[in-house]
Amino acid sequence: MGSRVEQFEQIRRDRDREGLSIRALAERHGVHRRAVRQALESPVPPPKRAPVTRPAPKLGVYRELIDEWLIADLTAPRKQRHTSRRIWQRLVDEHGLEVAETTVRDHVRKRRRALGHAGTDVFVPQVHAPGATAEVDWGEADVRLAGEQTRVHLFFMRACFSGAAFAMASPVETQQAFLEGHALAFDWFGGVFEEVRYDNLGSAVKKVLKGRRRIETDRFVAMRSHYLYESLFTTRGIAGAHEKGGVEGEVGRFRRRHFVPVPAAASIADLNVMLRDASDLDLHRRIAGRPGTVAEQLQIERPLLRALPTAGGFDSTEIASVRVDSKALVTVRQNRYSVPVALAGLRVSAAVGASEIRIDHGGRQVARHERLHGRFKTSAHLDHYLELLRRKPGGLERSLPLAQERAAGRWPACFDELWAALAERYDASTAAAQMVDVLLLCRELGPARVELAVRGTLAAGAVDGRAVAVLARRASGPAAPPAPLTDLAPRLAACDRPEPDLSGYDELIGGQA
Repeated sequence: MGSRVEQFEQIRRDRDREGLSIRALAERHGVHRRAVRQALESPVPPPKRAPVTRPAPKLGVYRELIDEWLIADLTAPRKQRHTSRRIWQRLVDEHGLEVAETTVRDHVRKRRRALGHAGTDVFVPQVHAPGATAEVDWGEADVRLAGEQTRVHLFFMRACFSGAAFAMASPVETQQAFLEGHALAFDWFGGVFEEVRYDNLGSAVKKVLKGRRRIETDRFVAMRSHYLYESLFTTRGIAGAHEKGGVEGEVGRFRRRHFVPVPAAASIADLNVMLRDASDLDLHRRIAGRPGTVAEQLQIERPLLRALPTAGGFDSTEIASVRVDSKALVTVRQNRYSVPVALAGLRVSAAVGASEIRIDHGGRQVARHERLHGRFKTSAHLDHYLELLRRKPGGLERSLPLAQERAAGRWPACFDELWAALAERYDASTAAAQMVDVLLLCRELGPARVELAVRGTLAAGAVDGRAVAVLARRASGPAAPPAPLTDLAPRLAACDRPEPDLSGYDELIGGQA
C-alpha cells in the first residue's frame, strides 16, 4: 500500500478519467466517503488529529499523592528518583489501586513538567576560535591485557574547534599519568592551546572555592607554567559536565568506535600504540554540520597553536631517594623493584613516572621497570642477581626473578632442556652454576644468539655450558676473510745476490760414495 498522498492522487485520477461517483470511489479504494471528499478537495491530506486526552477517574484522590512523590524527587539523588513505572508499582502494591500503567505514565509526564522537573536537555550552540580551547577528561574501558580482562583509564584531550582528539591509556588515574597525558597530547597536536577546560579532578585541584576559584596542586601549576596556557574549571556537579560536553561525548564515541569488540594488547605500552593509531585514524572522519574532515580543520588550527617549549615536554616524573635492602630491592610507592646486587645497602635515586620506574646511581641508570600499581607487589629482573647466583647457584631454581622470567615468556624452553641435560650429567649445583654462566653470556652476546647456541649444543649432544659459549662466540660475527696471497716473483727478481756454489756438496757426496 502506498502513502496517503499517493492514495489521494489515485482517487483524483479515477475521478478525472472515469467520472466515478464518491460512493464508487470509496468502494474501489476501500476508504470512507469522507476521505474521498477530502481527496477531491485537496491533493494534500489533512493533518491527523491529536488524540483526545481522556480523564483518568481511577486516579482520583491519588493525584495529590503522586504530586507529593514528584515534589520530593526534586531534592532526591538523581539516580534514586521515581520513574513512572515505580509510581505505578507503589500505587498497586501499597494502595491496591487497579489502574493501567499507561494511565499513570501519561499523568506523571504532565505533572513532571508542571512541577518543574527538568525535561529534555537543551543546549546553546557554541562557537570556538581555532587554537583557542581544548577540553580534558578521563574515561574507562575494558581490554584484554596480557590475556586478562582489565579495566584501564583513558586520558582524552579534544580540540574544540577541529574536534581532533588524543587518547592515552593508563592502568590507574594517577597525577603522573594526567601530566604525561598533557605532554603527549600537546606533542601530538603540534602545539599548545590558549586555554584548557577541566572538571574538578584531584590531579589538578586541591580545593574548590566559591565560584570559579580553585586551589591547584603544585605539580599541575608547574606543568601549566611549562606550557604557558590558561586553565578553566567547570562548575561542580552534573551541570559542569555540560560545560565540556565535547570531550564528554568524545569519550563515549571513541569507546564505541575502538573498544568494540574488546581489544587485546600485550602491555599498556602496546595498547597506547594502538590508541595513537586510532587517534590518527579518526582525523579522517567528518563531524556533522562542519565543513571538511577533522584533519582539514586541524590544519587550520595547528598554525595558531602556541609553539612547544624548546626545553621539550614536561617531565612528570617524581624523584625519590631510597635505600637498597638485603635482597637488592628498593621500595617505591609500596611496591618493590630490583637493582644489581652490588648496590645492596646503598642509596639510589628512583624516578617515578606514569608507566615506568627508572633507578639511577652515581649518575648512570642501573635499573628500569614497568611501574606496578596496587600495593606489596615485586618486580625482580633475573639479570640483577647473576653475580650473586654465581656464588650461590643453588638459589636459582626457586628464585622469584626466574619465576617472573617464566611468567613473562622470556625464558626459552630450550634453556629448561639444557638445564635438565646438565642435571643428568653433573650434580644439581654444577648444573645450576653452568646455567648461570649461560645467562651471563646472554648479557654479553644477547639472548637471541645464546638461544641459538643452546639449540645447536643440544642438537649436537654436547651437553656443557662451555660448548654453548664456544658456539655463541663463534656465531658472534662473520669469520675473518683469509689474507690474500702475495705474488713474490717481482720481489725475488729484484734480488741481485750471486747463485751459491754447490760443488762442495758434490765432492762431499762423492766422498761418501
